[in-house]
Amino acid sequence: MKHIKLTLTINGEQRDTVVRMADTLLDTLRGKFDLTCAKRGCENGDCGACTVLVDGLPNKSCMMLAVDARGKQVTTIEGLQNAPMQHAFIEKWAFQCGYCTSGFIMNAHALVNQHPNAIDEMLEEWLSSNICRCTSYQEIKEAVKYVLKGNVT
Repeated sequence: MKHIKLTLTINGEQRDTVVRMADTLLDTLRGKFDLTCAKRGCENGDCGACTVLVDGLPNKSCMMLAVDARGKQVTTIEGLQNAPMQHAFIEKWAFQCGYCTSGFIMNAHALVNQHPNAIDEMLEEWLSSNICRCTSYQEIKEAVKYVLKGNVT
């Protein structure tokens, strides 16, 4: 299979690598750049454990080819650097095993940035794209509402 040189902008930094045309963004982030907080879960876009931001919007990195991220801004949780949502998840105990946590934080971070006045229905809709097998949903919702109310800076 053909390999190509690829330059991606990840967490504000241009990074070069060589990938196969079929490599997913998830595999590239984890395998080529050692950014391992995006987790491999279902590998079909259902669970959200692999969620990263692409141009500020949540994307399931297991469903996106690395070459499709060319020219876009990719942000992983490693690039958030103490964002309010990270602090809110800790403050509200919005995690149990932690496997899904980075995906939820990325999704919630984007929600708050895109819709700072989000209402409960919008919160429910955005969070429905991620799955927590340990059932921390109530705490996750509380963490997002905490940030939406401006309690964490």
